[in-house]
Amino acid sequence: MATRDSWVSNVGFVLASVGSAAGLGNLWRFPWLTAGNGGSAFLLVYLLIVVGVGVPGLLAEFVLGRLGRQTPVGALRSLTDSRWGSVLGGFNVLTTLVILSFYSVVGGWILRYLLVSPTGAYFDQPQQYFGAVNYGLEAVAFHLLFLGIVAGIVFFGVSRGIERVSKVMLPGVVLLLVGLAAWTATQPGTADGYAFYLGFDADYLAANFLRVLGPAAGQALFTLSLGAGVMLTYASYLDEDASLPRDTLVIAVSNTLIGVLAGLVVIPLLFSQGIDPGQGGPGALFVALARAFASLPGGALVATAFFAAVLMAAVTSAISLLETPVATLVDTVGVPRRRATALISALLAATGSGLALASSIFEFVSGTVADLLLTVGLFAFLAIVAWLLGDEALAEFRAGAGRFDSLAVPWLLTVSWVLPVVVLFSLTNTLATLAGVSIGFGGRAVVAVIGTVGCRLALGLRNADRTSAVEG
Repeated sequence: MATRDSWVSNVGFVLASVGSAAGLGNLWRFPWLTAGNGGSAFLLVYLLIVVGVGVPGLLAEFVLGRLGRQTPVGALRSLTDSRWGSVLGGFNVLTTLVILSFYSVVGGWILRYLLVSPTGAYFDQPQQYFGAVNYGLEAVAFHLLFLGIVAGIVFFGVSRGIERVSKVMLPGVVLLLVGLAAWTATQPGTADGYAFYLGFDADYLAANFLRVLGPAAGQALFTLSLGAGVMLTYASYLDEDASLPRDTLVIAVSNTLIGVLAGLVVIPLLFSQGIDPGQGGPGALFVALARAFASLPGGALVATAFFAAVLMAAVTSAISLLETPVATLVDTVGVPRRRATALISALLAATGSGLALASSIFEFVSGTVADLLLTVGLFAFLAIVAWLLGDEALAEFRAGAGRFDSLAVPWLLTVSWVLPVVVLFSLTNTLATLAGVSIGFGGRAVVAVIGTVGCRLALGLRNADRTSAVEG
């Protein structure tokens, strides 16, 4: 069997992981979700979920990846010693395919806007321009072009492709966003935008907590690439002496800062031009910002810099999504990487093209379906780490942990009880909203607790059988 690819350095792993997380989730999805859900109220709930759920959840996925040393199908099959592990791994691969199908469509939008920004082609009639290019045959063409760029990077593997590109593109994203945020701060009329984004509105949060919770939880999982097996795959290429808790903190903090930085560019800029940032949904980045760029001096240059940052962020995330199914074919089936890349890209070309032709399906898949898949995937990861592996997970946490070693037991307790309840509560909240069922906060909490206890008992029995079989 050929030697498995790996990261050249730990810095490369961290940058690639931050790049995976800090993509369209931060620069496309985060600003319009924040603006449409109360601004600072959404930001606060989102940050709390990132700290309380995202960080320990990300660490759990890293533990699975380095412990399993394979992509989701092989890793979860060997770690659970069950065919259900293979099924769950297949579910994770399916999740990456679903997400990348719509992700590459948005990537095509961004690529098109970057190419025409120097001329300001969409400045005069931004709504009409976006409406003409967001879906249809032209959207298909740019989706395929974006997918081709991503596939070209993955084609060269982890060290020669993904790591090299991440080391260049991620710093470029940060530098461009810092420059744009500083420039935005000099524009007149941004004070209201900063107040909306950073000021705490307790009344709004109290009145709309459940409505804000679902999108905030979905955004936290989406932006950290949790639940799809992407981070599991990246961690499978890690050396044993890397500190997983340290790397997790660096990745989560860096990703969150990039998201907040994107908000500091988009929201105050829209307020400065008297534009409601909560309007437009998925197209807000293209329509609302285009109006702002059109009215600003040097707007074409600013627009070009902004969409260059967004495109680089989109590419670094998309390569992580593509790497999971490609590496699965390589590890599990033995398909050569270049052929695997071509096969998966051909599949995504077809599925993404379908979404680029159907706006209603696109919006449903990019919102509700993506959130549900990621939430289910994360719950499964937490269950395996806490209730099936237990001491093995603790040992993997401690390997190379250094001064973070004392956090191992508190982390496992959090992953065992707190996080599953929170994740199931979010899942119940999303499903109830989708079904139009009225369930109060208390009812959803009861469902989450009972579901957690039931799953814990079921996996406890499975673990007992597994232990008995090993000892026998």
